[in-house]
Amino acid sequence: MNGDQIIEDLRDLSGPAYADSDAQSLLIRSSALVSCLKSLNRAANTATRTKKDETTAARQEMDQSHLGLQNLLYEKRHLEREIEKCRQFASVYQDIPLYTLEEFQELAPEEARTTEVLEDEHQLMLNRLSFELAERQRLDLKRRELLQAKEELLKQSKANTNTLEGVKGHIDILVKTAAEIQKKVDELVQPLPISETFTTTTTTG
Repeated sequence: MNGDQIIEDLRDLSGPAYADSDAQSLLIRSSALVSCLKSLNRAANTATRTKKDETTAARQEMDQSHLGLQNLLYEKRHLEREIEKCRQFASVYQDIPLYTLEEFQELAPEEARTTEVLEDEHQLMLNRLSFELAERQRLDLKRRELLQAKEELLKQSKANTNTLEGVKGHIDILVKTAAEIQKKVDELVQPLPISETFTTTTTTG
Protein backbone atom coordinates (compact mmCIF):
# COMPACT_ATOMS: atom_id res chain seq x y z
CA MET A 1 0.00 0.00 0.00
CA ASN A 2 1.43 3.37 -0.99
CA GLY A 3 1.15 6.69 0.80
CA ASP A 4 -1.55 8.05 -1.49
CA GLN A 5 -3.77 5.04 -0.89
CA ILE A 6 -3.32 5.34 2.89
CA ILE A 7 -4.29 9.02 2.78
CA GLU A 8 -7.35 8.17 0.71
CA ASP A 9 -8.39 5.45 3.17
CA LEU A 10 -7.98 7.87 6.08
CA ARG A 11 -10.15 10.41 4.29
CA ASP A 12 -12.81 7.74 3.75
CA LEU A 13 -12.85 6.94 7.48
CA SER A 14 -13.69 10.53 8.28
CA GLY A 15 -16.35 10.70 5.57
CA PRO A 16 -20.11 10.02 5.67
CA ALA A 17 -19.68 6.42 4.53
CA TYR A 18 -18.36 5.51 7.98
CA ALA A 19 -20.55 7.83 10.01
CA ASP A 20 -22.54 4.94 11.53
CA SER A 21 -19.55 2.61 11.94
CA ASP A 22 -18.43 1.30 15.29
CA ALA A 23 -16.16 3.84 16.97
CA GLN A 24 -13.68 1.24 18.18
CA SER A 25 -13.38 -0.24 14.70
CA LEU A 26 -12.76 3.21 13.24
CA LEU A 27 -10.09 3.91 15.84
CA ILE A 28 -8.34 0.61 15.21
CA ARG A 29 -8.51 1.07 11.44
CA SER A 30 -7.25 4.66 11.52
CA SER A 31 -4.42 3.73 13.90
CA ALA A 32 -3.36 0.91 11.58
CA LEU A 33 -3.37 3.26 8.59
CA VAL A 34 -1.35 5.90 10.41
CA SER A 35 1.09 3.20 11.50
CA CYS A 36 1.51 2.16 7.87
CA LEU A 37 2.10 5.78 6.87
CA LYS A 38 4.73 6.19 9.58
CA SER A 39 6.45 3.04 8.33
CA LEU A 40 6.49 4.49 4.84
CA ASN A 41 7.89 7.72 6.24
CA ARG A 42 10.68 5.86 8.04
CA ALA A 43 11.50 3.92 4.89
CA ALA A 44 11.58 7.14 2.88
CA ASN A 45 13.85 8.78 5.46
CA THR A 46 16.17 5.77 5.32
CA ALA A 47 16.25 5.97 1.52
CA THR A 48 16.90 9.69 1.74
CA ARG A 49 19.82 9.18 4.11
CA THR A 50 21.22 6.49 1.82
CA LYS A 51 21.00 8.80 -1.19
CA LYS A 52 22.64 11.58 0.79
CA ASP A 53 25.49 9.23 1.75
CA GLU A 54 25.88 8.22 -1.88
CA THR A 55 25.88 11.87 -2.91
CA THR A 56 28.51 12.66 -0.28
CA ALA A 57 30.69 9.81 -1.50
CA ALA A 58 30.26 10.97 -5.10
CA ARG A 59 31.14 14.52 -4.08
CA GLN A 60 34.26 13.32 -2.30
CA GLU A 61 35.27 11.34 -5.36
CA MET A 62 34.59 14.41 -7.47
CA ASP A 63 36.75 16.51 -5.14
CA GLN A 64 39.58 14.00 -5.52
CA SER A 65 39.18 14.11 -9.28
CA HIS A 66 39.15 17.89 -9.15
CA LEU A 67 42.36 17.88 -7.12
CA GLY A 68 43.95 15.54 -9.64
CA LEU A 69 42.75 17.79 -12.42
CA GLN A 70 44.25 20.85 -10.76
CA ASN A 71 47.57 19.04 -10.49
CA LEU A 72 47.39 18.10 -14.15
CA LEU A 73 46.49 21.64 -15.13
CA TYR A 74 49.44 22.91 -13.15
CA GLU A 75 51.69 20.43 -14.89
CA LYS A 76 50.10 21.33 -18.23
CA ARG A 77 50.84 25.02 -17.69
CA HIS A 78 54.38 24.13 -16.76
CA LEU A 79 54.76 22.03 -19.89
CA GLU A 80 53.24 24.78 -22.03
CA ARG A 81 55.79 27.23 -20.67
CA GLU A 82 58.55 24.79 -21.45
CA ILE A 83 57.19 24.25 -24.96
CA GLU A 84 57.17 27.99 -25.50
CA LYS A 85 60.77 28.14 -24.39
CA CYS A 86 61.57 25.45 -26.92
CA ARG A 87 59.93 27.48 -29.67
CA GLN A 88 61.88 30.57 -28.72
CA PHE A 89 65.18 28.73 -28.55
CA ALA A 90 64.67 26.10 -31.24
CA SER A 91 68.30 26.38 -32.34
CA VAL A 92 69.55 25.32 -28.90
CA TYR A 93 67.39 22.26 -28.35
CA GLN A 94 70.02 20.84 -25.99
CA ASP A 95 68.73 23.31 -23.38
CA ILE A 96 65.14 22.01 -23.55
CA PRO A 97 64.12 20.62 -20.14
CA LEU A 98 63.73 16.87 -20.60
CA TYR A 99 63.58 13.84 -18.42
CA THR A 100 67.09 13.27 -17.14
CA LEU A 101 69.09 10.58 -18.87
CA GLU A 102 68.60 8.32 -15.86
CA GLU A 103 64.82 8.86 -15.97
CA PHE A 104 64.78 8.25 -19.71
CA GLN A 105 66.67 4.98 -19.28
CA GLU A 106 64.22 3.92 -16.58
CA LEU A 107 60.92 5.04 -18.16
CA ALA A 108 61.34 5.00 -21.94
CA PRO A 109 60.40 1.93 -24.03
CA GLU A 110 63.23 -0.56 -24.30
CA GLU A 111 63.60 -0.12 -28.06
CA ALA A 112 64.22 3.62 -27.54
CA ARG A 113 67.15 3.08 -25.15
CA THR A 114 69.16 0.25 -26.62
CA THR A 115 72.93 0.16 -26.28
CA GLU A 116 73.30 1.38 -29.86
CA VAL A 117 71.03 4.37 -29.18
CA LEU A 118 72.82 5.28 -25.97
CA GLU A 119 76.12 5.32 -27.85
CA ASP A 120 74.72 7.58 -30.60
CA GLU A 121 74.40 11.08 -29.14
CA HIS A 122 72.24 12.40 -31.97
CA GLN A 123 69.82 9.44 -32.00
CA LEU A 124 69.67 9.51 -28.22
CA MET A 125 68.57 13.15 -28.27
CA LEU A 126 65.94 12.41 -30.94
CA ASN A 127 64.59 9.51 -28.88
CA ARG A 128 64.53 11.61 -25.75
CA LEU A 129 62.58 14.33 -27.56
CA SER A 130 60.14 11.76 -28.96
CA PHE A 131 59.65 10.26 -25.50
CA GLU A 132 59.06 13.71 -24.02
CA LEU A 133 56.39 14.42 -26.65
CA ALA A 134 54.68 11.08 -26.01
CA GLU A 135 54.63 11.74 -22.27
CA ARG A 136 53.10 15.17 -22.73
CA GLN A 137 50.43 13.75 -25.03
CA ARG A 138 49.67 11.04 -22.46
CA LEU A 139 49.28 13.62 -19.70
CA ASP A 140 47.02 15.74 -21.88
CA LEU A 141 44.81 12.72 -22.59
CA LYS A 142 44.63 11.97 -18.87
CA ARG A 143 43.65 15.58 -18.20
CA ARG A 144 40.77 15.39 -20.69
CA GLU A 145 39.58 12.09 -19.22
CA LEU A 146 39.50 13.63 -15.74
CA LEU A 147 37.59 16.63 -17.04
CA GLN A 148 34.97 14.36 -18.56
CA ALA A 149 34.74 12.30 -15.37
CA LYS A 150 34.29 15.48 -13.35
CA GLU A 151 31.44 16.63 -15.60
CA GLU A 152 29.67 13.26 -15.25
CA LEU A 153 30.02 13.35 -11.46
CA LEU A 154 28.62 16.88 -11.35
CA LYS A 155 25.62 15.83 -13.45
CA GLN A 156 24.98 12.76 -11.25
CA SER A 157 25.32 14.79 -8.06
CA LYS A 158 22.81 17.37 -9.33
CA ALA A 159 20.35 14.64 -10.36
CA ASN A 160 20.62 12.93 -6.94
CA THR A 161 20.06 16.23 -5.13
CA ASN A 162 16.95 17.02 -7.16
CA THR A 163 15.54 13.52 -6.51
CA LEU A 164 16.14 13.77 -2.76
CA GLU A 165 14.47 17.16 -2.52
CA GLY A 166 11.44 15.89 -4.46
CA VAL A 167 11.02 12.80 -2.27
CA LYS A 168 11.40 14.78 0.94
CA GLY A 169 8.83 17.35 -0.18
CA HIS A 170 6.32 14.64 -1.06
CA ILE A 171 6.81 12.83 2.26
CA ASP A 172 6.42 16.08 4.21
CA ILE A 173 3.10 16.71 2.47
CA LEU A 174 1.89 13.16 3.20
CA VAL A 175 2.86 13.36 6.87
CA LYS A 176 1.17 16.76 7.28
CA THR A 177 -2.00 15.51 5.58
CA ALA A 178 -2.04 12.34 7.70
CA ALA A 179 -1.68 14.37 10.87
CA GLU A 180 -4.59 16.59 9.89
CA ILE A 181 -6.78 13.60 9.06
CA GLN A 182 -5.82 11.79 12.25
CA LYS A 183 -6.76 14.88 14.23
CA LYS A 184 -10.13 14.96 12.50
CA VAL A 185 -10.70 11.25 13.19
CA ASP A 186 -9.75 11.76 16.82
CA GLU A 187 -12.30 14.54 17.08
CA LEU A 188 -15.03 12.36 15.56
CA VAL A 189 -14.26 9.20 17.50
CA GLN A 190 -14.33 9.15 21.30
CA PRO A 191 -11.87 6.57 22.72
CA LEU A 192 -13.53 3.81 24.81
CA PRO A 193 -12.70 3.59 28.51
CA ILE A 194 -9.72 1.41 29.36
CA SER A 195 -11.86 -1.27 31.02
CA GLU A 196 -14.12 -1.60 27.95
CA THR A 197 -11.14 -1.71 25.62
CA PHE A 198 -9.52 -4.45 27.69
CA THR A 199 -12.78 -6.46 27.75
CA THR A 200 -13.23 -6.14 24.00
CA THR A 201 -9.65 -7.18 23.34
CA THR A 202 -9.96 -10.19 25.67
CA THR A 203 -13.20 -11.30 24.03
CA THR A 204 -11.73 -10.99 20.56
CA GLY A 205 -8.63 -13.00 21.54
